[in-house]
Amino acid sequence: MDKHTLRIQKTPDLVIQALAEFVVEEARRAIREHGRFSLVLSGGSSPKKLFALLASATYRDRLEWDRLFFFFGDERYVPADHADSNYRMARETLFDPMKTTPGQVFRMNTDLSPEEAALAYERDLRAYFGDRPMRFDLVLLGLGDDAHTASLFPHTKVLHEKEALVKEVYVEKVKMFRLTLTARAINCATSVAFLVFGDSKANALYHVMKGERNVDEYPAQSIHPEQGRLFWFLDEAAAARINA
Repeated sequence: MDKHTLRIQKTPDLVIQALAEFVVEEARRAIREHGRFSLVLSGGSSPKKLFALLASATYRDRLEWDRLFFFFGDERYVPADHADSNYRMARETLFDPMKTTPGQVFRMNTDLSPEEAALAYERDLRAYFGDRPMRFDLVLLGLGDDAHTASLFPHTKVLHEKEALVKEVYVEKVKMFRLTLTARAINCATSVAFLVFGDSKANALYHVMKGERNVDEYPAQSIHPEQGRLFWFLDEAAAARINA
C-alpha cells in the first residue's frame, strides 16, 4: 500500500469521535483555503453514529454548515425513501437535523435508470467543480468484510474503469444495481478517510494493507490518493492482525 496514516482507538465510539474531530479540522482547512468544503459521505451502518455526532450539540456549532456540500460515494439502487437508501440515512441523521438546503446535497438520483443516474451524477460533479479541478476535500469510506469499499466490489468491471467518475454496477453478491464513485474519482481527493471497526473487518483490513496487490480480490487496494492523503480510523479489534 501507499503511504497512509493509521489512527487507532480502543473502541468504536472513540474511533467515531476521532473521525468527527478530523472532519471538523478538514472543513476548517478547506473553507480557509477556498471558501467551501466538499464532503463525500459513505453508506452502510458504520457512519450512522458519525453523522449523528456531527449533528449533535457537541459539534454542530463547530462547523460552518452553510459552506458544506455533501456528496455520496455510492448508493443502492432503491427509491430515496427506502430503508436501504444511503441518502435516506444521511437525511435523517444529518441533513434534516442541521436543516441543510437542497442546494447543499447532491444525491444519486435513483428515479432514473442505473446508467442514466450514473451519467447524471457525473454531470452534477462536473457542474459543481466547474473550471476547478475535480477534487473533493474529504472522502469518507467504509470497508466490507470482503474488502469492498463504496460499491467497488470484488471481480466487478468497475474496478478497471479509467475514464468515468461515476458508474452503475450490478453486484451479483447482493442481486442489485449500485451506483458508485470510481477509484479514479476518489483518488482525486485531498483527503480520504476509512472508518473501520470490529473484529469482523480484521481479515479484510489485513489483506488490503499487508497482502499482495490484487485489486480484483481486494478492491480497497485501489484507493491511493494521487496528490492527497489517506487515513485509516480503526479500533483495536479491526487493527488486530495488522498490528500483530
